[in-house]
Amino acid sequence: MRIYNFSSGPAMLPEPVLERARDEMLSLGGTGMSVMEISHRSSEFKAILHGAEQGIRDLLAIPPNYHVLFLQGGASTQFAMVPMTFLSKDSSADYVVAGYWGKKALAEAVREGKTNVIWNGESSSFTRVPEFEELSFSPDAAYIHYTSNETIDGLEFKYDLDGGDVPVVCDACSNILSKPIDIEKYAMIYAGAQKNIGPSGVTVVIVRDDMLAKAPGNLHPLMDYRALAQNDSMINTPNTWGIYLIGLVCDWLKEQGGVGQIQKLNEAKAKLLYDAIDSSDGFYRGRAERSSRSTMNVTFNLATADLEQAFVQQASQNGMDGLAGHRTSGGIRASIYNAFPLEGVKELISFMQEFAAQNS
Repeated sequence: MRIYNFSSGPAMLPEPVLERARDEMLSLGGTGMSVMEISHRSSEFKAILHGAEQGIRDLLAIPPNYHVLFLQGGASTQFAMVPMTFLSKDSSADYVVAGYWGKKALAEAVREGKTNVIWNGESSSFTRVPEFEELSFSPDAAYIHYTSNETIDGLEFKYDLDGGDVPVVCDACSNILSKPIDIEKYAMIYAGAQKNIGPSGVTVVIVRDDMLAKAPGNLHPLMDYRALAQNDSMINTPNTWGIYLIGLVCDWLKEQGGVGQIQKLNEAKAKLLYDAIDSSDGFYRGRAERSSRSTMNVTFNLATADLEQAFVQQASQNGMDGLAGHRTSGGIRASIYNAFPLEGVKELISFMQEFAAQNS
């Protein structure tokens, strides 16, 4: 029996995707081999790779002057690769620190060169993201970096950050493909796959030609975006299984009507859950300011840590897993990414109402 997985990642995958992967597990397209067994240099896998790339291009309306790469190492590797590539010793980069992951990205950039933190929400316990008017970019910055959705704090930017002439680099791990974005505002976007794109083990990087041209020529090949682009993301053996599943997820998203339609469903799910929190007479207390609430990760607290622990344990007994907040912040976190069903949100709300009635 499948349960409702509220984990922040790896997250739920669409059931039709899992069913198709199951059906093709022993023989992909009549080859007599699993996708995990066929050569990454074969025509069969190249078709999978290019299909997954085209799926992402179609869903995000990516112009031809952008490359779509499938890398390994997770977004945490990108925290280092971005400054290693684009932050020279005589330049500086602007960083927006709106939560835990923005802080992590900054720590890696500081190792490589000068950084300028143009906004930091830590003093207010990461309860909101900045309004665009609060940001003042350095005109000579090598790039601006921000995290568009902070999973731990339950915060989301409701706008595409526009850096003007300064390149914008975005960590979009937890809300990519959840809504349309203005791709041309970005020089680079990266995202671990395990929330909205596919399984863990693959990181999607979308990088514009002019940004790619800034990469120095003395980088190790596996850390060189230009070399990776020139080799179809296959300098070494890529995560063939993960890329295959990304292609299936893209197909599923297209069947749902694309990111515009999935955005409507995501917003409906989040509204139901936030309304349940706000109407609980204070039994449940949302952590993020309302204007910054994430559509993907709903965070809230109960009166005591003991009550929160009981909530998580009883929810698990009722087929709802992954509701404990991050180890650094505690509380409750319900992650409701693209593949998370509306019925699961309704089930959680019903449980919340019963739990409140029993413990008020």
